[in-house]
Amino acid sequence: MNFSLEIGPHTKLDTLPNLKDVYITFLPGGDHKETASKAEELIKNKFNAIPHFPARSIQNETQLKEYVSRCKDVGVKQVLIIGGSREPVGNFDSSIQLLETGFFEKMKIGIAGHPEGSPDISDSNLEKAMKDKKPYADYIVTQWLLDPQPIIDFIAKQTIPVHVGITGPLKITSLIKFANIVGAKNSLNFLKSNFSKALDLMKPKDPNELIGKVKSHTENFHIYTFGGLKETNKWLKENNYV
Repeated sequence: MNFSLEIGPHTKLDTLPNLKDVYITFLPGGDHKETASKAEELIKNKFNAIPHFPARSIQNETQLKEYVSRCKDVGVKQVLIIGGSREPVGNFDSSIQLLETGFFEKMKIGIAGHPEGSPDISDSNLEKAMKDKKPYADYIVTQWLLDPQPIIDFIAKQTIPVHVGITGPLKITSLIKFANIVGAKNSLNFLKSNFSKALDLMKPKDPNELIGKVKSHTENFHIYTFGGLKETNKWLKENNYV
């Protein structure tokens, strides 16, 4: 199995597990220069740095071109192009607009997948967006989920590889909070129906259960740590994933 990890621009590299593929966030209100700078640091340390390109956080084509050039100049070969979860700060409001610029030529491109839908877009528009983006994409990275069936159903419909989003070991209470934020409806219901006891809510949820049910459909898993990098490191080592 192949695992990738997502970090922020200020994450210290000595805290990272021995994984090759490391994604760098560009969060609402953030600075693309910080993300590009972290990509350069990762590449110098032999990681495959994969910066986020959130359409709604990029002002215009000029800024986009500068961001892409900055990344290419430091050796970035792969990117994740997403819509982002905020009001547009400029001219872009969807990832297809970034893809259509042609600025990412000769780069490996990942796009976002939402097996349980998104709070930012209707299901019908989400399906159309996926159809429009696929010709530009090499693979899909999904939002993190806990209910295996929507993931399996989603993978069955795709014509390009799917990297399934999972969380590191987190308390159920934390997972419920993050599920509400990303609009993971099925996973939220899955959590509430399977972990009703107070004692269960305080125990970290082990990602292995989900991986076991999905790994026959994909070998690629993308870890969202939500600040729990130490616990994720421990889990990866204990399961001989690194």
